[in-house]
Amino acid sequence: MISRRALELTTATLTGTFGAAVVISSIENGIGWSTAGVDAGTFPFLTGLIVLVASLWNLGRGWLENGAAAVSSSDLRHLIALFAPAAVFVAAIPLIGVYVASGCYILGTLALLHRFSLPRSLLIAAATPVALYLVFERMFQVSLPHGALADVLGF
Repeated sequence: MISRRALELTTATLTGTFGAAVVISSIENGIGWSTAGVDAGTFPFLTGLIVLVASLWNLGRGWLENGAAAVSSSDLRHLIALFAPAAVFVAAIPLIGVYVASGCYILGTLALLHRFSLPRSLLIAAATPVALYLVFERMFQVSLPHGALADVLGF
């Protein structure tokens, strides 16, 4: 089990680190006014500062939380069942490309996690890469990663 306090403290630490990184890089870009107007780092600096202050607030509130369980072991298994295939999908993109990886991800998710019938899962899994290709490559003319498999096949 994972306590609510542990979740709050971890999340506040992660978002606070992100906010601090944004503040530091914004200072390097310059904040304030110049002869051309507002410097490039001003808006990111203010945004990072807001994230940092909110994270410190959440860190304080999280520290005061009681130790009640927020995620049970059953919930954790469900989260892993959703996260693990998504991580494999992202890791597979450089190898087999977005289109093949998305079809495999949809097929696995629908057939294994959601218990759709195999013909229905195959139909949706085949339609997904086709729809992605038509929307991104043809309509928006944005090339998504084709992966090493496409290089080998000559695409």
